[in-house]
Amino acid sequence: MDEVFSGPVAAATAEAGAQRDADLARAAGGDDAAFSRLMAPLRRELHAHCYRMLGSVHDADDAVQEALLRAWRGLARFQGRSSLRTWLYTVATRTCLDLLDARGKRALPMDLGPAAERAVLEQLPRTDVAWLGPYPDAGLPDDPAGPEARYAQREAVELAFVAACQHLPGNQRAVLLLFDVLGFPAADIATMMDTSTTSVNSALARARRIVARKVPARTQQQTLRTIADTRLRELVSGFADALDRGDAEALVALLTEDVTWSMPPLPHWYHGIAAVTDFAVEVPMTRCPSWRYRLTSANGQPAVAFYVGADAASPHQAWSITVLAVRDDRIAEITSFLGPEHFPAFGLPGSLP
Repeated sequence: MDEVFSGPVAAATAEAGAQRDADLARAAGGDDAAFSRLMAPLRRELHAHCYRMLGSVHDADDAVQEALLRAWRGLARFQGRSSLRTWLYTVATRTCLDLLDARGKRALPMDLGPAAERAVLEQLPRTDVAWLGPYPDAGLPDDPAGPEARYAQREAVELAFVAACQHLPGNQRAVLLLFDVLGFPAADIATMMDTSTTSVNSALARARRIVARKVPARTQQQTLRTIADTRLRELVSGFADALDRGDAEALVALLTEDVTWSMPPLPHWYHGIAAVTDFAVEVPMTRCPSWRYRLTSANGQPAVAFYVGADAASPHQAWSITVLAVRDDRIAEITSFLGPEHFPAFGLPGSLP
């Protein structure tokens, strides 16, 4: 059977390779259409890499745009000593490191201080903090990027993992992502980072120790595979409906005892079912008269796009992309990214009639 297909498959592979080589030659000569064809299969994964490095969709947009501009300008110097994919990741990673030097790391409210025990009714957004943002995961594959990668692509955009990466220096972050997420060999990473293999291995070991202390032993992807799709939808819809109805009892039934709720860019956050319930009753259930929502996904996790209106008959404005982490068939973490600026990346409208 293999012999039957080997001829056509080999021919198709050779044809694709010839087309890629031809496009590479044309692009090096200034053909932007050929360059676009070369970049198209890699653009999505490069964007995810830049998000992991920078913790922001908007920063990732900027990084990809700048990296592709640098690649376009430098393509004539690409000599084929590595694959085009490896070279592009080199350009993108160095672009991200330059942006990190200028913009710094991203944070979540729990990075700023301890949890509040009761609802804080009057708090202003912290505009002096660079906040971690949500990531639209549509189109990301479920599988690892390569045979040596330790993380699947969706695992590597989970909030806990991306937040943990923000605690790493730029070079350690880059090495961890290139090795454990993308599966590049240490020798290739040393070339990409302009350092030694020994330095790469040392940075990787330090990065792994820090990340291991900050991420759960079980990823959300592992947890979600144990929950039926219908049950997960009931859990997420039940959470949204409980807020809409102002039903604190129904909400409590869906939460773990050690649940957390944070709302960047607001600095205060809540830990434990008593504090989370107090906040839910005092703020969203009391101060937001009418809710509408759409189910979505973000960071490889179930999410809800919430809209708030003055009453059921009024237009509802975008309020938050709320990302949920699940454990033991309950909601363990609620992260509400407040602000309409998050909605366009998810293909969601800024308001509902």
